[in-house]
Formats: sequence, structure tokens, C-alpha cells
Amino acid sequence: MTRVLEVAPERLDRWLAGFAERHGPGDATREQTLGGVVVRAVAQDGSTLVATPFAYSPLGIVLVRRGGYAAGLAIADRLAVAKVGSRHVQGRTKAGGWSQQRYARRRAKQTDEVVAAVVRHVRRIVLGEGPDALEGVGGIPAGLVVGGDRGLVRDVLSAPALGSLTDLPRRELYDLPDPTRAVLQAALRRARAYRIELTEPERRS
Repeated sequence: MTRVLEVAPERLDRWLAGFAERHGPGDATREQTLGGVVVRAVAQDGSTLVATPFAYSPLGIVLVRRGGYAAGLAIADRLAVAKVGSRHVQGRTKAGGWSQQRYARRRAKQTDEVVAAVVRHVRRIVLGEGPDALEGVGGIPAGLVVGGDRGLVRDVLSAPALGSLTDLPRRELYDLPDPTRAVLQAALRRARAYRIELTEPERRS
């Protein structure tokens, strides 16, 4: 059975010690990568793990859902600058005929407006570009965190103005709710966490 866990960097060593206690001592390796130290381990009972970090800094954050958006730039575990806002994109309707077409046009217009607004804020907050860019903020971040609505995130990042973000190391958090300041902070914590892919042998009754 395989499952994925998220463990804060400062808790990793304690978590690994607990893994050895539960499954028996075994072999472990550590490999330095651009994103941090990747840990691989095989325990005495055959359980295995791969712990992958995402220790990029500065880190850009882009969260978009139909109810709102957030853009942030983090240095290590601290949000250096951020913008959280609300924009409404109408849900799908079951109406037919002209009503359905009218709703579809309105929804498409609202989606375009949200995407355009988020692109502007990402340029200003994450890249430090544009006439209203923040002083002291600029350059391409080392990594990118995205979350919310997969389609809206795709539309935002496909904007030519954000082409410099396309090939960055990316961590995806598509299970996040509508962005708020608290959700943005949670996204940063989860982004920095080790993702541990844990495989344990099936227990026989």
C-alpha cells in the first residue's frame, strides 16, 4: 500500500526516527538536489520511502479559483509580499437554449477578467514587472507553487507575460479552497513540506 504524506522540514528527522522504530532499521541514502536533500530508505520489514523536498527560495505562489485568487513571493518560510483578492466566475447552468448561451458568454467574460487580473498581479508581485511593480521585488523565482482550479491556473500561466515561469520547478496543490490570506499561508507551509511517498507491505490477518 502506497500513500503520500507531507512533513515539515523541521520534523523530518523525528519522523524518520519513528519510521525506523515502526518498521525496523534498514538502509537510507541522502542525495543533494537543487530542491534540497532527497531521502530514500528501506526498512527491515520491506517498507520503503522517498522523501522529496521543495526548498526553493524565493518561491512564487499562484492560487486561483472561481471565488478568488492569491499571488505571493516567499523567502524561505516567510511571505515577503502578497496580494489576495476576490473575483466571481459564475457556475455552470442547466438552462438550455438562448439562456445557456447567454450564461456561457457571461461566464467566459468573467473567466477572462479573472485570468487577466491574476496575470497582472503575478507580474507585479512575483516578477516585479509592470508600471505598478513593487519596489525591491523582481526577477524570476527559483520555484513555483500553484493551486486552486487547474483550468484557471493553466490559463494564467499560459499568458505570454508569464512565460518565464513555465519551466520552473513546480509544486501543485489543487485541493486548496478559495484563496484567503490563511489559505496562502497554508499553501506556503505545504509547499515547503517534504512529500513522502511511503510504501508498506500488506498486513496478513
